[in-house]
Amino acid sequence: MTAKAAAGIEPLWLWRKPRLCGLCTQLAALVMAQLPRLAVFDLDYTLWPFWVDTHVDPPFHKSSDGIIRDRQGQTIRLYPEVPEVLDQFQGLGVPIAAASRTGEIEGANQLLELFDLVRYFVQREIYPGSKVTHFERLRQKTGVPFSQMIFFDDEKRNIVDVSKLGVTCIHVQNGMSLQTLNQGLETFAKAHGGP
Repeated sequence: MTAKAAAGIEPLWLWRKPRLCGLCTQLAALVMAQLPRLAVFDLDYTLWPFWVDTHVDPPFHKSSDGIIRDRQGQTIRLYPEVPEVLDQFQGLGVPIAAASRTGEIEGANQLLELFDLVRYFVQREIYPGSKVTHFERLRQKTGVPFSQMIFFDDEKRNIVDVSKLGVTCIHVQNGMSLQTLNQGLETFAKAHGGP
């Protein structure tokens, strides 16, 4: 552990590295060279099928049966494969962040907590404005260069803006899925000299 990590200045995930034998270390380096160092997700129409600031009515609550509903009693759901997608990134050792332009900051954070997704995210940039600002703050807070980030978003304008920074951007259509995850990782690997 570094002194910065012990002091809480540096996120713990930045210094954790597995201990491997010589050949395994070389193999792991080849694999890790083709994985992003940070995966970033939009929220609305990427993790869930609505705009949190217009299509649902916060505050949200989870009933005893585990169903999440808004103030009007409307059932709120994630896209079906979202938990598995986040588990896959976590299993690969790739830290995850959120970048959302929603004006409903409290509602978005509440949904992340109610869906038990907060545990996946090392950083959350949730506020109105340009996604470029979100990514500049993510780079500053994590130390991960733009070229080592992958970003999943449903809006083309965000893809266009953020790709200019050097981030590998993946346009999400019909919600985040395992297929989109695989396509994203293939695109990232190819952009970084992979097969």
